[in-house]
Amino acid sequence: MIRSLLPLGLFAAVAAFLFVGLGRNPREVPSPLVGKPAPEIGLALLRDPQKSFRTADLQGQVWLLNVWASWCVACREEHPLLLELARSGVVPLVGLNYKDHRDEALAWLERFGDPYRFSVMDREGRVGIDYGVYGVPETFVIDAEGVIRYKHIGPLTPERWRERLLPLIRELQG
Repeated sequence: MIRSLLPLGLFAAVAAFLFVGLGRNPREVPSPLVGKPAPEIGLALLRDPQKSFRTADLQGQVWLLNVWASWCVACREEHPLLLELARSGVVPLVGLNYKDHRDEALAWLERFGDPYRFSVMDREGRVGIDYGVYGVPETFVIDAEGVIRYKHIGPLTPERWRERLLPLIRELQG
């Protein structure tokens, strides 16, 4: 009797895994970094390479790290929202310019506007590796203690901002 029910049990288990997997949002990839200290950045500023940024420079503030590049088509999609966020002043927005050329990145910001408090250059993508970047754009919410609280993969949308990131930022800002 048990032998005859085994295939049915296996089928039910596989069906349950498929049902759960297909119901998930593909932009919600769990990051092992959520809940852990943000990796040190320590990169030169895009606009002033003589200066650099360290993660500790924003200690005590909730801030967003947005990974972007001039070659990224999806970055254009979210850029108007980032400009709007910058105008609102809700949270500092730092850009991590990923595997890009400085002159092309600067031209891109000149053409489309610069929503960032500042951007840093990750020409080799080493900081991107530390942050587990899959591609661009990606956005991280980092709390006042320097802990990554959320990671968003893909272009931010007004709905995602309104429903997920803004409530989290408000909660973290107390």
